[in-house]
Amino acid sequence: MGYRKGYYKKDGTYVQGHYANNRSKSFSNKNNGCLVLLLAALLLALPISCSDSSSSSEPTTCPTKTCGDFSSQSAAQSTYNSNKSCYKNLDADGDGIACENLSKQISKQ
Repeated sequence: MGYRKGYYKKDGTYVQGHYANNRSKSFSNKNNGCLVLLLAALLLALPISCSDSSSSSEPTTCPTKTCGDFSSQSAAQSTYNSNKSCYKNLDADGDGIACENLSKQISKQ
């Protein structure tokens, strides 16, 4: 809404100043620039946020464990099964069996 000043028509008659609704029901041209900038920023931020979240799928508080930290294969296997993404270094060949070189004793944990 804005105040339209009085003006003279071509036929010489004077139109009194009044409030007029200058905006249409759709977006005005003034707002289209802001809308375009907002969409561009959103499109640029989306791949960045997706790439950051996919690369940080591992927890950052994983303790560093090696096969030398365990006395038996079953103890290493139970630790590996508790969080496979965190302890993936216990399974060198990727077959799902942790520390295959350790003896297969029953752990007392």
